[in-house]
Amino acid sequence: MKPTPEAFYKAHFSTQDLLFTPLTQAGSNRIYSRVTSAPLPNANSVIEVKGTSAEENKAFIYQSDSFSAKGLPVPKVFAVSEDSMCYVQEDLGAMALFDACAEGRKSGEYSEVEKKLLHQTIALLPRFQYEGGEGLDYSRCYPQSNFDARTILFDLNYFKYSFLKATGLDFDEIALEDDFQRMAADLCVKETEQTFLYRDFQARNVMLKGSDEKKSTDCKPYFIDFQGGRRGPVFYDVASFLWQAKAAYPDSLKEELIKTYLKALTPYQTIPYQEFRKTLHVYVLLRTLQVLGAYGFRGYFERKPHFLESIPFAIENLRQLLEVDEFAYPYLTSLLKRLCALPQFAKKEVPTVSSRSALSIRIFSFSYKKGIPEDESGNGGGYVFDCRSTHNPGRYEPYKKITGLDPAVIKFLEDDGEITTFLESVYKLADAHVERYMARGFTDLMFSFGCTGGQHRSVYSAQHLAEYINNKYGVEIQLFHREQNIRQHFPAKTK
Repeated sequence: MKPTPEAFYKAHFSTQDLLFTPLTQAGSNRIYSRVTSAPLPNANSVIEVKGTSAEENKAFIYQSDSFSAKGLPVPKVFAVSEDSMCYVQEDLGAMALFDACAEGRKSGEYSEVEKKLLHQTIALLPRFQYEGGEGLDYSRCYPQSNFDARTILFDLNYFKYSFLKATGLDFDEIALEDDFQRMAADLCVKETEQTFLYRDFQARNVMLKGSDEKKSTDCKPYFIDFQGGRRGPVFYDVASFLWQAKAAYPDSLKEELIKTYLKALTPYQTIPYQEFRKTLHVYVLLRTLQVLGAYGFRGYFERKPHFLESIPFAIENLRQLLEVDEFAYPYLTSLLKRLCALPQFAKKEVPTVSSRSALSIRIFSFSYKKGIPEDESGNGGGYVFDCRSTHNPGRYEPYKKITGLDPAVIKFLEDDGEITTFLESVYKLADAHVERYMARGFTDLMFSFGCTGGQHRSVYSAQHLAEYINNKYGVEIQLFHREQNIRQHFPAKTK
């Protein structure tokens, strides 16, 4: 029987002066906080999780306890509230595998250290699938126990209603449904051929415990956020991991990782490479459509910038998949090709390395009270955006001492939605300007965002524009949060 969070804190912390630091939210609405007490070092911290579904929390807690008992690397759950809406788990640190591989994503060339971490991680997957699934009571999974035809059709319709319809593309729903039914039938396998399916196995859900250094291999991958797990086929998690939209693993690295996975799978099951690859590509298509559905819902409907920014990466995954693989779903295939050709998703001509690296962009956040930043390039300045028309978190006491880089402020602004609508127009202007400057070989461009104190709205906007431009165009960014005296450098991405 686990104690309640209150009883746990009282028993394990020497003071009741607890510090709760909100962590950045991802796709779910769960609220994560790192809990420490002021006199204690961070090594004694834990993570508090407040969920929106007691049943989902119960599934995670049950699976975590089961996996921990088998020696699998997952966070231990220390305490659970009486209503199961809140629990306390082990703090695995702040380094996700996704962050540890940041340089590889930017350059397109993964280092030997980054590759080693990826190989270590995917080699652990068969243990979770087979040892983790052995004896597991799948009736306690959430929201259902099996990956079956109903689940597959749910994912496909998620794509149709949350993404495809939002694009305005005309299509024949009956013909599309026929292909959906064929795909669901093709992907259903017997229960005896199924193991534990993680469901959202990706680099963001792998923490590297034991090191805070990106280049260190003295750490161990730990798996988190498996509360959607259920019984299912082994292929889905491999597709999810290797075709994660923003990871952009080179094809050669994907093939290396597939072989590492199959080698680690050998003690449990032997599947010839060609046979595995043939089945895998259909799961890659399914996972890509499911991801687009999630991005559409979180981006188009909930208006969260992170998901809107991820859509081009998923579309590029889909485009490459359609170029190299033949699928037995003729109408769906033709529809997806039309989708990729829509103007908003059309593949842009990539500038040469020399022209891409020639442009350097400076982005500022500032307070109007202290004046607009000067342009030291001699070009007279660039865009200046006034954020003061949007809702100001600085008016409220909890946010007065933190900035637009902090998770609590980010959540406030994105839940409110005014700043994300504001940035949509900024992104369109930035796209046109950056592309024109790159085409003409210009070397300098400047964007500035101002608000009352230069602390919340302008900082959030400048940070997101810098990440957006660097991810999309690969140009060098110099980011200055003037009133916080913070500078960041985003190097140019080379091919």
